Amino acid sequence: MTIQFKSITPGACLSDQVADVLTAEIRAGRLAVGDKLPTEAALVEQFSVSRTVVREAVSRLKSLGLVDSRQGSGVYVKELGFSPLNFDAKSAVSKQAVIQMVEVRRALEAEVAGLAAQRRTLSDIKRIRQSIAALDKAVQAGGDGVEEDVQYHRAIAEAARNPFLIGTLEYLGQFLQGATRVTRANEARRADFARQVRDEHDKIFRAIEAGDATAARKAAARHMDNAILRIEQADPAFWQQAGVQLARPLVSGLALRR
Repeated sequence: MTIQFKSITPGACLSDQVADVLTAEIRAGRLAVGDKLPTEAALVEQFSVSRTVVREAVSRLKSLGLVDSRQGSGVYVKELGFSPLNFDAKSAVSKQAVIQMVEVRRALEAEVAGLAAQRRTLSDIKRIRQSIAALDKAVQAGGDGVEEDVQYHRAIAEAARNPFLIGTLEYLGQFLQGATRVTRANEARRADFARQVRDEHDKIFRAIEAGDATAARKAAARHMDNAILRIEQADPAFWQQAGVQLARPLVSGLALRR
């Protein structure tokens, strides 16, 4: 099945554009329920983009509940049973919006940490410890640590052993990566902030390692509360730069970032 997709604009977020075009085709019925999407190679050629861009676009369609993969067959349009949850991530460029995103994270991640403390295995403990070490290494090398932070929270989410929570975190993660860049950029400006974040991560880990669900929930909630306090202490000049950070392309992915 060949569909003539409209062209995309160089320079803008390519994966978002590809996803938007495919979404429009699905909602207009030109890609109907049960139809197979063009192959990855075909989409790369039609949009003149990389395979990574196409994969990110298809991942976004999956998170919106528009398509699903069939092993060894391809990606097919799904029947929508209800309107999927959606956010306008591009509008979330204000200080207040970032704080509100952290509040969402607080509600979810506290419970995730508590469940992880109850259900973690030795391999989970090892994975979380390794993710903290990777984050420390990235920061010491001068990086922003965003992706390493993702892996830290991913490891905790996996230890919670709840696929619905993991799915929710994965979906929300695509909207929160920009906010994570902002919080980490703010924290990197001050050595005391950076130490606080490192200590908070360690306290969450220690509570999970000890199997103390109550302490893990409290530590995760306190981490988010302190993130809000650090955001509130950022000066106006920082928030001018933050708007640019939030407007950068968001990547579908896992876990609430930070």
